[in-house]
Amino acid sequence: MSLHRSPDKSLRVLPTGKLPPRLLKLQLDRVPSGKGRVLIGPRYGDDATVIDIGDRLLVCTCDPITLASRQIGRYAVHINANDVAVMGARPLWFWVTILLPEGSSDERLVEDIFSDTRAACAELGIELCGGHTEITAGLTRPILSGFMAGEAERMRLADKKTIRPGDDIILSRGIAIEGTATIAYEQSERLAPLDPDLVRRARDFLSDPGISVVREALLAVETASVHGMHDPTEGGLFTGVRELAEAAGVGVEIAGDQIQVLPETTAICALLGLDPMGLLASGSLLVVCDQGSAEKILRAYHEKDIPARIIGRVKERQFGIMLRGTRGLVPLPEYERDEITKLI
Repeated sequence: MSLHRSPDKSLRVLPTGKLPPRLLKLQLDRVPSGKGRVLIGPRYGDDATVIDIGDRLLVCTCDPITLASRQIGRYAVHINANDVAVMGARPLWFWVTILLPEGSSDERLVEDIFSDTRAACAELGIELCGGHTEITAGLTRPILSGFMAGEAERMRLADKKTIRPGDDIILSRGIAIEGTATIAYEQSERLAPLDPDLVRRARDFLSDPGISVVREALLAVETASVHGMHDPTEGGLFTGVRELAEAAGVGVEIAGDQIQVLPETTAICALLGLDPMGLLASGSLLVVCDQGSAEKILRAYHEKDIPARIIGRVKERQFGIMLRGTRGLVPLPEYERDEITKLI
């Protein structure tokens, strides 16, 4: 019996990208709460599970790469490693399922994906433990689905439920690193009107400044008491802020003039009519902590040449999720899908 079901004509077909938050929350709320050794299970705004394994905590996550095709192995490792690191854990073990399109996959594609995956694992000290690879009917591009596991010390677990009003919100580096690199790689013909050197720099964002936030995340929890971290990904910085606030059950005020948008990102988004605040944002890290800890973390980042600044403050939940900009205080814009999907 086929499991395929035609869409209900009375319902709106879902757009490309993440599930709409309303639908995702509905499904997550129906999952039974963690039992016994599961300390953090599936909940909106968290991308990893935390399991009690004794003197340490096991942190696990899984994430697919579907919007990029070049250097997809590197994307898969770093995106999954980030989700483990933002919990205050060091990523250690990686599994990956590689699905390749029929009719267009060859030995070179396989070699490139495995080479990129091995290299990214080596950079972060992660062991590639296994997975699955196949040629899959119906695909137009490769898809990699990764599973990452790591360990955290109990005292360094960054649980968003500990975020409280008065905390500062730090943003490391600028936005949107991942989206800028992906567009420069995948949509280079659309960027012909721009300076070729600018496009080359944008393409290099994958490695410089890079999409990994493992170093920043681990440095933060080693330096001070961190109440929560989040790596904004699909849906951009503003979606990441919203996920962070809703996971913690708090309000936030974001200072728009404190957000650094990289110049290459500004030029590309202006040309293509995209909003950088809603564009793939891996490579930036949101850190939430008390005001005294924020200064310690900023000093530690400065010593390691990691650009960072305070971009907002946590408020009581009834304050809402707000942006202070040129029009005063307004609700933080929402993005039902990532800006990059406008180009697909």
